[in-house]
Amino acid sequence: MSLSIFILLIVYVLSPAFIIWLCRKFSFIEKLGPVIIAYAFGLILGNSNILPQMGGFLNEYILLHPKASLAEIESLLGSGQIEEKHLLAFKIHGLKDNLMSISVLLAIPLMLFSSNIKQWKNLAGKTLASLFIGLFSVISMISLGYFIFHSSGIPDFWKISGLLVGVYTGGTPNLASLKMMLDVDPNTYILTHTYDLIIGVFYLSFLVSIGKKLFNKFLPPYPKSISPSEGLLKNQEGELQTGKKIKFISRGLGYALSIVALGVSLGSLVPENMLMVVTILTITSLAILASTLKFVNRAPLTFDTGMYFILIFSIVVASMADVRSLTDFNPVLLAYISLAVFGSLLLHLLLSRIFKIDADTTMITSVSFICSPPFVPVIAGALGNKNIIISGITIGIVGYAIGNYLGFFMANFLKFF
Repeated sequence: MSLSIFILLIVYVLSPAFIIWLCRKFSFIEKLGPVIIAYAFGLILGNSNILPQMGGFLNEYILLHPKASLAEIESLLGSGQIEEKHLLAFKIHGLKDNLMSISVLLAIPLMLFSSNIKQWKNLAGKTLASLFIGLFSVISMISLGYFIFHSSGIPDFWKISGLLVGVYTGGTPNLASLKMMLDVDPNTYILTHTYDLIIGVFYLSFLVSIGKKLFNKFLPPYPKSISPSEGLLKNQEGELQTGKKIKFISRGLGYALSIVALGVSLGSLVPENMLMVVTILTITSLAILASTLKFVNRAPLTFDTGMYFILIFSIVVASMADVRSLTDFNPVLLAYISLAVFGSLLLHLLLSRIFKIDADTTMITSVSFICSPPFVPVIAGALGNKNIIISGITIGIVGYAIGNYLGFFMANFLKFF
């Protein structure tokens, strides 16, 4: 490994730590969120003159020969068709591909270890009903949007549908997984996620302002006598004060690496075009099973470590995107994502009125799917109802667990239309 590659590797691996520090140090950065900062940093890194570019000839060669080996590229250098800087750019491209795969495969089990499957069946009847209504609303609107917009000329539109199902039933980890499972173009992925972030800001702003008044007007109030379930959120403050965070992180990584090794081994037994799909779904399934083991489920810092790897993935994938694609306004994609978010919210509201689901449960369910569990406490605080935090996070974790399955299935289902 050359010094340049090694330095870049260190930058990719350690940058999330700096981003997390910035979020804790400055409140205005914390409001943006670490994922947005990671994408911004990756875009700057990838579109500056810091990293060498492969050039037109090598880019075209890679498109025609996606499995080209380093020896083949070195032979192009020997024949004078490319320069040293192009060879270095190819090596950097390989580093990015490897980091993307490793970070996502490790993030999946780490973020699922702390889930509690037993808690899923203990959801109150109305909450469970809201969960299914939320899933139905998201999938229905994304499917409707596909049939409205798929003839707009955007290539592989069915893959975008799969991404949206994954991110709006689960979250960023599912989006990252499906990006690889569906082999989504980096520019398409970045543009989709960029619009998702922008629309998400308006979605949250609507809920905490007009939305909560509107929902309370049309839906029953939250039954204040209901107390939250116990056991989902574990207070690990005592453990975290021991100063043994490295030990906890290493333990969680050990569990994750074991599952990843099994998933990769099983994936190697299937045809190459199914390798990533089988690998990721195997890892997801094994992680859910592992979460039923007490010593795995209660291991501290597993979710946080998984999010760290998601930040690595975010930086890497953003650095692979051409920033010029972000400046090209795509009204079709923006309209599609807007329909998925606000259309599902409206349908969820209408169905909740029919099934008499209370306003707070409806809102927290929608946020759990559209924005993922970390946003649940934010909305709960805005509603002044801490009792919905447990059910909201539980719904979000269920979404994390099923997002890969639903996203992959829906993408390949819609592909036939």
